[in-house]
Amino acid sequence: MATVHLRIGDLVWGKLGRYPPWPGKVVSPPKDLKKPRGKKCFFVKFFGTEDHAWIKVEQLKPYHPHKEEMIKINKGKRFQQAVDAVEEYLKKAKGKDQTHSDDKSKSDKGRKAAKPMKIIEEDDEDAFKGGSSDKPASSMEPITKRLKIIEEDTGSTSIQAADSTAINGSITPTDKRIGFLGLGLMGSGVVSNLLKMGHVVTVWNRTAEKVQSKCDLFIQEGARLGRTPAEVVSMCDITFSCVSDPKAARDLVLGPSGVLQGIRPGKCYVEMSTVDPETITELAQVITSRGGRFLEAPVSGSQQLSNDGMLVIVAAGDRSVYEDCSSCFQAMGKTSFFIGEAGNAARMMLILNMVQGSFMATIAEGLTLAQATGQSQQTFLDILCQGQMASTFVDQKCQNILQGNFKPDYYLKHIQKDLRLAISMGDSVNHPTPMAAAANEVYKRAKALDQSDNDMSAVYRAYIH
Repeated sequence: MATVHLRIGDLVWGKLGRYPPWPGKVVSPPKDLKKPRGKKCFFVKFFGTEDHAWIKVEQLKPYHPHKEEMIKINKGKRFQQAVDAVEEYLKKAKGKDQTHSDDKSKSDKGRKAAKPMKIIEEDDEDAFKGGSSDKPASSMEPITKRLKIIEEDTGSTSIQAADSTAINGSITPTDKRIGFLGLGLMGSGVVSNLLKMGHVVTVWNRTAEKVQSKCDLFIQEGARLGRTPAEVVSMCDITFSCVSDPKAARDLVLGPSGVLQGIRPGKCYVEMSTVDPETITELAQVITSRGGRFLEAPVSGSQQLSNDGMLVIVAAGDRSVYEDCSSCFQAMGKTSFFIGEAGNAARMMLILNMVQGSFMATIAEGLTLAQATGQSQQTFLDILCQGQMASTFVDQKCQNILQGNFKPDYYLKHIQKDLRLAISMGDSVNHPTPMAAAANEVYKRAKALDQSDNDMSAVYRAYIH
């Protein structure tokens, strides 16, 4: 393979982890960011995103010679936005170069212009974001988001992504050793982003037949493998878990070779699973009884948002653990909130998922009613997406339904579990939840139709059978 000769300012196609080749520019790294040992690599900032990373030279290709090839093999709105951002960058560069030449002297008009990438400033964020500050960041945003901590009037604290104004505004990964238990739809994306940001991560997956295949991928990306939950906790300073339901969460802590056997004074345990507040209270008690430190941090989002590092984290429990996790939360999410004592986050997440699940069932009901009354489902969606309820969630879920694509982004069985737990929580405080109860019955019908392992949007099938 021919040697790639690159220098600061060159436009390139860079391959980062499991993402497709993405347009970027070779830039100077932050002063405090050390170059990885081993193979030669360059620091690349990607267009259409706020992402930057060290990329090995064999994963880089010059931009212009490979442009047509890459555009043919890569599709998607975000990718096209990134390519558009490059073209906007080149257009601005050409304009700046022309202005520079005109200002210098008329006698220089015939002189060949300098390369555009040498004229654009390194911190021209608009060029990388697509030339407009209101364009959404793309899927690779999490690696570079800075955080700001906001004290709310309610007493909660929010760690949010701050607007990046310079490439060296990224947060340094914690030097604490991170463990992660559970590599499902959500956990896999979280671990990938933790690794990409430079965290030292040890992984374990509870489903025996899937351990090797799931863990191998992350080991190739630099993760370490733990044989049991107890071993992971013993090896790590902070251990996260993300499993399917309350029983799985309890078994992980209290079962054979479980988390509790590895807890020692000072060890941190972060429960990210969406469970009921009673389970959280129980886990917090047993962890702290061994001298451990406990935080719950369930996440709002989907597999795609997890992969993109754009989850919303709702945390409660030990405030110092929350602060120790700041770089981890930055890697996996766009925003995190701290809302007090353990159990509060579970309550909040169940309410959020109750609303989302009920909304999804209503959307599916609207689509089927449109069809039953002779109306175009696509037109219904087009109108919906131009109104006040327009959102990425509505658009994506409806498109999936119309295409018959129910590949799981958030399992239907999990949203039904969340509805069930939310209804139970309402019962515990004698608060009515009639809308959630109605939606829950529809999801139970969908489960009876063998839709449990499909996406939550497969609730649509409960209306057509």
